[in-house]
Amino acid sequence: MTAALKGLVEKFELKGEAVGDVALGAVIKHSKDFNLARESVIGSGLSLRTPGVGVQRACGTSLEAAILIANKIALGQIDAGIAGGTDSISDAPIVYNDDYRRVLMDIHGARSAMARLKAALRFRPRHLKPVLPGVEEPRTGLSMGASCELMAKRWQLTREEQDQLAMASHLNAAAAQEAGWYQDLITPFDGVERDNNVRADASMESLGKLKPSFDRSGSGTMTAGNSTPLTDGASSVLLASEDWARERGLPVMAYLSFARVAAVDFLSREGLLMAPAYAVSEMLQQADLALQDFDFYEIHEAFAAQTLATLKAWESEEYCRERLGRDAPLGSIDRARMNIKGGSVAIGHPFGATGARIVGTLAKLLHEKGTGRGLISVCTSGGMGVSAIMEAA
Repeated sequence: MTAALKGLVEKFELKGEAVGDVALGAVIKHSKDFNLARESVIGSGLSLRTPGVGVQRACGTSLEAAILIANKIALGQIDAGIAGGTDSISDAPIVYNDDYRRVLMDIHGARSAMARLKAALRFRPRHLKPVLPGVEEPRTGLSMGASCELMAKRWQLTREEQDQLAMASHLNAAAAQEAGWYQDLITPFDGVERDNNVRADASMESLGKLKPSFDRSGSGTMTAGNSTPLTDGASSVLLASEDWARERGLPVMAYLSFARVAAVDFLSREGLLMAPAYAVSEMLQQADLALQDFDFYEIHEAFAAQTLATLKAWESEEYCRERLGRDAPLGSIDRARMNIKGGSVAIGHPFGATGARIVGTLAKLLHEKGTGRGLISVCTSGGMGVSAIMEAA
């Protein structure tokens, strides 16, 4: 996270400067990183007078952070701020089980050598069995993948259409990499200069050879190929008032104009990852826009099935009437405008980083076009969704 902030500070010549606030977070982090935002700011090159605040809304963490900073700017509380997030699956914290933790705490709290010995004698070899981090929902015991497999069945999604979306994600990302499109958006780290999950040789044939990952009964359709991988990464974006940006000669690339969050009852009524269908619907009503009024669609590909289920929900008259409270379906989108520089299936999904990564991508797309607007949709664990609208400057 510090490296991502350093890259932003260098790019916009902010070394030694103070900005109003820095909001960022991580979903899976060590307890020692309890003050992650502030510590990352201290190492970033920004003035130490810059505060930092931790934010966490699962997979929507850094998009939520961007909304928080944007709202502070809109309210006049600050002139500029930074939003971001990170996750490092390769360095996930592994902890001891509760019984061993109690033994260690009792040893630490003992007031005599005899009390410490008595607590230590409670140790058993089974205590060394680690507790690995997981992505299971506490209320259902199902992983996000297993939950999304249920959604795939509910929406009758075929393996072929999921693999097609995954292939498009990889090929779009590979084409953007080959053209150098991402070069000015990426800060090299530890010798890595480009996202290394992207497969330029993705094909229906290669994807079709993969076995189902979550339902191995013979009816499963979700594989490692049409699901996003859990990866390492960090992202950060600079947000500011027009006056602040122009005073420093910085180009205003895009405006963050609307945002909405939503949640669903995934225990009895909805699929775990269906909340973006609600968030986008409510946001469009607020903005007085139709689903088709966008030049770009950046829809987080937690799984190809999740993206397809959301698109089918918007196309369904029954769903839009009974669940979204609309008189007519939202309708279809032009798929040629969706994730045109690749999506999360190809690029990867460091939970805390994806939202700001998408904001940066969409800002560049809108800046290059010079006109238009884009829609962002991100699903999260816990049955939540975060959406936003960005407009060209």
